[in-house]
Amino acid sequence: MDAAFDLGAIGAGLSFVTALDELSATLNAHSAVVISAPPGTGKTTLVPPLLANRTSGRIIVTQPRRVAARAAARRLAQLDGTPLGSRVGFTVRGERAISPDTRVEFVTAGVLLRRMLHDPGLDGVDGVIIDEVHERALETDLLIGLLGEVRALRDDLVLVAMSATLDAERIAAVIGTETEPAPLVDHQIPAFPLTERWAPPPSNRLDARGVTGAFLDHVAHTAASAARDLTRRDGASDVLVFAPGAREVAEIARWLRDHAPEFDVRELHGQLPAATQDAVIRGRTSAQPPRIIVTTSLAESSLTVPGVRVVVDSCLARVPQRDAGRGMTGLVTSAASRSSCVQRAGRATRQGPGTVIRCVDERGYAAAPARPAPEIATADLADAALLLACWGTPGGTGLRLIDPLPAENLTDALAVLRGLGAIDEHGRATAEGRALARIPTDPRLARALLSGGALVGARLAAEVVALLSGDQRVADTDVAAAVRGLRNGHGPDARRWARDAERLERLAPKGTVRGTLDDVGLVIALAFPERIARRVECSSDGATFLLASGTRAGLRGALANAEWLAVADVARATGRAASDSGAVIRAAAVLSESHLEQAAGPLLTDRVEVAFVDGRVRARRERRVGAIMRSSAPVTANAEESREAVRRGIERDGLDIFTWSDAADGLRRRLALLHREKGTPWPDVSDAALRGSLDVWLAPEVDALAGGTPAGRLDMMPALQRLLPWPAAVNLDALAPERLEVPSGSRIRIAYPPHDDPTARPVVAVKLQECFGWAETPRLIDGRVPVLFHLLSPAGRPLAVTDDLASFWSGPYAQVRAEMRGRYPKHPWPEDPWAATPTRHTKARTAREQG
Repeated sequence: MDAAFDLGAIGAGLSFVTALDELSATLNAHSAVVISAPPGTGKTTLVPPLLANRTSGRIIVTQPRRVAARAAARRLAQLDGTPLGSRVGFTVRGERAISPDTRVEFVTAGVLLRRMLHDPGLDGVDGVIIDEVHERALETDLLIGLLGEVRALRDDLVLVAMSATLDAERIAAVIGTETEPAPLVDHQIPAFPLTERWAPPPSNRLDARGVTGAFLDHVAHTAASAARDLTRRDGASDVLVFAPGAREVAEIARWLRDHAPEFDVRELHGQLPAATQDAVIRGRTSAQPPRIIVTTSLAESSLTVPGVRVVVDSCLARVPQRDAGRGMTGLVTSAASRSSCVQRAGRATRQGPGTVIRCVDERGYAAAPARPAPEIATADLADAALLLACWGTPGGTGLRLIDPLPAENLTDALAVLRGLGAIDEHGRATAEGRALARIPTDPRLARALLSGGALVGARLAAEVVALLSGDQRVADTDVAAAVRGLRNGHGPDARRWARDAERLERLAPKGTVRGTLDDVGLVIALAFPERIARRVECSSDGATFLLASGTRAGLRGALANAEWLAVADVARATGRAASDSGAVIRAAAVLSESHLEQAAGPLLTDRVEVAFVDGRVRARRERRVGAIMRSSAPVTANAEESREAVRRGIERDGLDIFTWSDAADGLRRRLALLHREKGTPWPDVSDAALRGSLDVWLAPEVDALAGGTPAGRLDMMPALQRLLPWPAAVNLDALAPERLEVPSGSRIRIAYPPHDDPTARPVVAVKLQECFGWAETPRLIDGRVPVLFHLLSPAGRPLAVTDDLASFWSGPYAQVRAEMRGRYPKHPWPEDPWAATPTRHTKARTAREQG
């Protein structure tokens, strides 16, 4: 057996040495442990060799970032006194340093996930350490779930979860057993003093275009002042500046190089070459000038930047945010969580007392969210869903996850996988899906590599996929131009991109085809057919494109002149390229019509669309790519297509498209009252019921509309009469008559209530004099419904409303008579309405007719 790691030598000066006995005792009784310890205590350095000394197999340590995996492996190998790649090594995407003798291997979580698909039992591995669990990276969350299943079959596999700020009880419950949580080893030490200072900006940090230039200048000026003050006090220490993204890092660094040339200004973010990243975290010699290191959240945790005594924090973060309406997840700049800011501040006290200067006021800091949302809540889940399907747990069913996969995001991801043919109708991985999962990239890009390799050649397909799956920024949005530049060695990422492309090329199908840069759009479209886009608007500020998915997105630059694009990256428009479209295209390539045909697949449609618009049938032949109209021309529809269009139009727009005559409207109102009071056999004539039975009562009219007759010319009376229930319909006029005869002999039309108002009553509006002596109020529908009388003046104005005539004559009539007899002296206002002759005429005319 190889010599054991010398924990005493490795742990010299590291406080976690004092926790090793407790950890060993805990591991004697348990195979799963949670470790909580502050940054800089040495847990990442000491726990892996401790586990290696207890076992004969390999110990795997996961880190959320490649730079952290490389740095941790290099640090442990250095302390062990062995070459990197021998006893201690690392594997990250596109780079590895291991050997058959490697006992401790640092990897990213994604590397271990894909390794487990090939080796579910983790043969030869005796322990897995998941570091920085608190970051809640999606791949880390998935690892916890999968390792839970492995440990159910392998009780000898040790699992350790570690973090500086950890929801210990929650994690312990997940990685423990169903009956007992994993034990916690909590190592706390007195923290070095931290001085908090506040440097709020004179203006807003953010506007509609993103982070303001004035705020970035403020952060840079604050950092320069802090560095000069620190140099006067301690020339051996550095300043670490946190910015939300790589663009802001570059702008702050540019200001510092121009205005503070006495300092060594370094940038640190994921888009930089590995050698540049590693050089920053190795520190500096005493002969080198003090450094100002401008970084993204990359340095927030999981790695130590030595020599830092002051942290300048923008208190901003770039976080993923899902736009459910557009079906996209984009990075949005917002206030960093307070827990993230605490992590950042801790970089200043790793090796002694330190200072944090927060570029925000105390009220703004207190209003920030307490913790960042876990990545599983906002990320695109296509890759995760494919991995889970290949593992045999579609959607994560049955896995013990910290949080379940969000249902809406998961539904979208499964739809993507079905479109790729990667899963079947039950969510299980297909052979195609397993082939895609073997390629270490997003399944859509994996599909582009496999399908594109056969169409444009393995090399070009691999180059495009390497660019899109990496951290490289696509300048001016043009992916083809970016590939050309990388081929020529331009940019700090060219060497790493070339290695990634070579690795992917080995996974692509071999052939004799050799594509050109004009074929880049085809590779992108094969990955994201729903993002094929056509220009729909153009202005001096750029162009707006409509994507096949239905999203509209803005674009500036040379590509704005293209008619068709294959879009690789589109996001919510919150930055400098924001447009009225609400989304912005960040990476794309020109797409030819022939390539569109090859890539769009099921999104291509060529069919006759028949619609019923403004009361007429209109038919057009439409060729579409998803939501994009390629061409549209009028055609003549056949009879059945026209009838179906009429039905859809009526169901969509309702029956108000027809002109209802008074007779038709009156019959519908009568039928509605009969249905409400008596039910069957009287028909339901509500809008919903009529729209649901068009073939029963409206078939001849539908045929007429389908033949070109405008809706306004149709008479609805015959259609409604088809609904009359025979033989019950012979009683219609007796139950619900059109008119009511009053004592004067007049036949007054009954105003039946609207068909959609169940509380309204049938009304008869009649002159008061025509009802003298009428004691019993008439009732309709076999006496069920009393008529409501609107008694009118001789001029036709309402005087009273009643459904109890006898009570009216005996009471309110006297007051009405007193008020009206002087206004209408020519009309009868008898003191005794019971004895008066009902009439619709004046007193004189009545007398003449009676004389």
